[in-house]
Amino acid sequence: SPKEIFTYSLPDSILVANVASPQTVKNIRENPQVCISFIDILVQKGYQLKGEAQILIRKQPDFVQFELPLLELTEGKFPFASITLIQIESAKKILAPRYHLYPETTEEEQIHRAKQSYGF
Repeated sequence: SPKEIFTYSLPDSILVANVASPQTVKNIRENPQVCISFIDILVQKGYQLKGEAQILIRKQPDFVQFELPLLELTEGKFPFASITLIQIESAKKILAPRYHLYPETTEEEQIHRAKQSYGF
């Protein structure tokens, strides 16, 4: 499901604030193998990251350490009681099909087309 508040954590992990994600939390507890994708909708490029996730809750001693960068992003406007910590095991680039079908496509052209398509 879409995630609104996330950041990276060194050396190779992603932190996601669980703002309204009860099903995600349930799914991870059943199977911690996850895939998360990030796409720039205008450039239509991104990354697919795969790894193992764990749910961190307030009671855990290291929760505050992981909470701080997310609180900076939310400015306290999005409450969250847990955090998904994803240890990245693999990453691959995602490209819109146009880049494969028409290799001469530039990012500027792709942005122009996306703005037309999305009505920007």
